[in-house]
Amino acid sequence: MTTTAHDLHHTEHPAGVVQPQAAAAERSVVTTVVGRRALAALRLGTGFVFLWAFLDKTFGLGFSTPAAGAWIHGGAPSQGFLMSDAVSGPLKGFFASIASPVTDVLFMAAMLGIGLAVMAGVGLRLSAVAGSVVMLLMYLAEWPFTANAASTNPLVDYHIVYALALIAVAAVSAGDTWGIGDWWKQLPLVRRAQWLA
Repeated sequence: MTTTAHDLHHTEHPAGVVQPQAAAAERSVVTTVVGRRALAALRLGTGFVFLWAFLDKTFGLGFSTPAAGAWIHGGAPSQGFLMSDAVSGPLKGFFASIASPVTDVLFMAAMLGIGLAVMAGVGLRLSAVAGSVVMLLMYLAEWPFTANAASTNPLVDYHIVYALALIAVAAVSAGDTWGIGDWWKQLPLVRRAQWLA
């Protein structure tokens, strides 16, 4: 008897209802220790990119945000970016129009949530979607498609690479090695709602 891709992802129940199985263990998807460790390093590095953005913008650590511009000192993390000259191209007006205290809170919550979840190895599917949306919006805001843009590559810049890294670690369940993904996937809520895996 051969196993199909359908068999790996669904279980047929007596009533004929097809239900998703629990998320695959990383070990069953990535079969070498070296591969799992490499993906764990990628996951931790990518997660830290998001977490660091939260920390630097919250406390003004002086790397991309000076102390005077810290969120805790009244700085406006997303508004500062959305209203700056870093935003260019035909969507500049749109991004300026959405700049508000609400976007500050949403952006910072996304940076913290994605960073912590990815570093812990939990909620990788949701983090991949949320992080990819944030990266795509930032990519479009900086509009890399024209000469002399901030990006040195008009198609694949760091925003796209971060989104691809998030997608890769989610696709292979890369939260088990150096993370608590295996424990997370066994939680009853996560077993019922696979999008939380």
